[in-house]
Amino acid sequence: MPTRRTHGLLAAAAFALILGPVAALAHHGWAWTEDEESRLAGTIRSIELGNPHAHLEVETSDGVWQVDLAPPYATERAGFVEGAAKVGDEASFTGHRSRDQSERAFKAETITVGGKTYDVYPRREKSLEPEI
Repeated sequence: MPTRRTHGLLAAAAFALILGPVAALAHHGWAWTEDEESRLAGTIRSIELGNPHAHLEVETSDGVWQVDLAPPYATERAGFVEGAAKVGDEASFTGHRSRDQSERAFKAETITVGGKTYDVYPRREKSLEPEI
């Protein structure tokens, strides 16, 4: 016979299963970004190509920015794989900055590094051309 504690644990687990994907969608969607495209350029300080999406830290003249790219399947499809960029490389991005101007956060649609542009969101309509 289930106890009250068992019911409580089951309820907590069910809540986590429902809330987890909703929170992930809120962070990893586009709603947190400005509508207008913009550019960002700087020196790569770190690169992570894992799940849930590729992430870079980029040093610019106004500080360090957190740059999110696409999930691994999309970055790989675009050719942005291990070795495409390294710490210390200069890179430029097109995409959308955070709506919260106090954050140095950017969701990139393209990254240009070493004279090559990687379009990690090829199906998204773009208003800016990447700078090489």
